[in-house]
Amino acid sequence: MAADIVNLRQFRKTKARAEREAIAEQNRLTHGRTKAEKNLTRTLNEKAARQLDQGRIEQPSED
Repeated sequence: MAADIVNLRQFRKTKARAEREAIAEQNRLTHGRTKAEKNLTRTLNEKAARQLDQGRIEQPSED
């Protein structure tokens, strides 16, 4: 019954490092977008807003 000797300090550091890496990977999937993707989204949103404004019917003002 030979047990492996484990340095608890190193084990805790390794475990914490792995947990931080898992969180970082999740954040990259959630928030990570390239500059081109951000620009494309912004451009599409601006285009949709312009098209919405072009189709708006203005009411005559009652002054």
